[in-house]
Amino acid sequence: MERQKKYILNSILLSAVSVVIRAVTVSFNAYVTRKIGTEAVGLFTLVMSVYTFAVTLAVSGVNLAAVRITSKRLALCEARGYDGATTRRIMRRDMTGCAVYSLFFGLLSGILLYSLSEQIGVHVLADIRTVSSLRLLAAALPAISLSSALAGYFTGLRKIYKNAIVTLTEQFIKITITSAALIIIAPKGVEYACLAVVGGSAAAEGGSMITSFLLYITDKTKSAGKKSDAELPRRISGLKSVIQIAFPVALGSYVRQGLTCAEHVAIPRGLRKFGSDSAAALSSYGVLQGMTLPLILFPSSVTSAFSSLLIPELSEFSALGQKQEIAKTAERAVSFCMTFSIGAAAIFVTFGHGLGLSVYGNTDAGKYIVFLAALVPIMYLDTTVDSILKGMGEQLYCMKVNILDASLSLIIVMLLVPRMGVMGYVVCIYTSECINAALSIGKTISVTNLRFRASWILRPALTAAILCLILRFITGRIYIGGTAVEIAVFAALYTVLMLPKSKDST
Repeated sequence: MERQKKYILNSILLSAVSVVIRAVTVSFNAYVTRKIGTEAVGLFTLVMSVYTFAVTLAVSGVNLAAVRITSKRLALCEARGYDGATTRRIMRRDMTGCAVYSLFFGLLSGILLYSLSEQIGVHVLADIRTVSSLRLLAAALPAISLSSALAGYFTGLRKIYKNAIVTLTEQFIKITITSAALIIIAPKGVEYACLAVVGGSAAAEGGSMITSFLLYITDKTKSAGKKSDAELPRRISGLKSVIQIAFPVALGSYVRQGLTCAEHVAIPRGLRKFGSDSAAALSSYGVLQGMTLPLILFPSSVTSAFSSLLIPELSEFSALGQKQEIAKTAERAVSFCMTFSIGAAAIFVTFGHGLGLSVYGNTDAGKYIVFLAALVPIMYLDTTVDSILKGMGEQLYCMKVNILDASLSLIIVMLLVPRMGVMGYVVCIYTSECINAALSIGKTISVTNLRFRASWILRPALTAAILCLILRFITGRIYIGGTAVEIAVFAALYTVLMLPKSKDST
């Protein structure tokens, strides 16, 4: 009972922080978009596609390794009755391995990105204006890698509040420095506008690493056991365990992210072949990738928060052989995800056009929000079941599915975007997400004995549809407020109607 209470409290805390951070991020992105224009947003998004691949190399699966090693080690130390000091020493040995691993790949990725930035900017991205931003971002990669390892450590110990502190600090630094840079250097042109946004992100990563490290060295691991240092095993696996868990995942991530990077590079090129000039191609790409998708994924901050905590929970259940708890936890997670995501999808279908205008002042963003709304439950569920599979040690399966997903996406983009424009990319998103989710859900059912119930879909879908029709009928005759007020009314009514069933299902 105490364990479930702690999980719920951590989930609520992480969800609350995630929602606040996402809300601030979306609002700030809207401000940045209005400030620098859609072409600069497209250029920034293009830079970030390469940077994301560099980040993948920098972290190389260390976060997952830290979560799984820490949670399993804590469970075993408690089972063997070690006291807090001994448990802390064992955990620190494991984290030394994580730190060595993360710093190696962080420095390697930083050096490679800085050295190759000109070749990437000129020959891969086909835009010399990206070079300066890539060089600046290279300096942040070692910090990102170490922060990722420390975030995994805190997650494994269920000390979610520490990750929340780090995230809030990071966002404060990012907004402060980016805002100042937009005033000082952004007026010089698109390249400098992109550099201003990138500079804020790079500085924030440095602040995140410093904050994480301070929280780590002052951390106190507690244990109810009494065995002391004298009984501490001489050999505690450190770097070897990290490599065994992280590197196979990292190899798959390199392939997947490389394919994803190629896909994002191919989109503006495909749009130019479709008939758009360079500026228009970047603008269209920026609207869909830089505006629409962040807003579509905004509510997933709640489900992602719950999902991330599934990894240490299921890792412990798996280590202790508690199959019944695994099945119950998986069912609760999927049930909650479906209820929440179907409500979010209904909001995007009904209020998508208004959201695009109110948040970004862009009609195209609203149009794409409505187009992608039906995909929201699939996208959110895919994230949840991926976390379940990783908690069960099925990260290699996730890797294979993600590589297949990225390969298929690249092929579809190269075939359809030159012929259909942006709508070709929309088709790509639908196809790849559906295949990815279907494969992941099937595997989850087999490894957890999850029983998928039709009521998890039918009841929230029917409830959401009726509420949307009623609200549309009322707002067509009586003005009850703008888009934000209408969404708040829908969310409140939907929560009231669905909450009792959610409790029953758990």
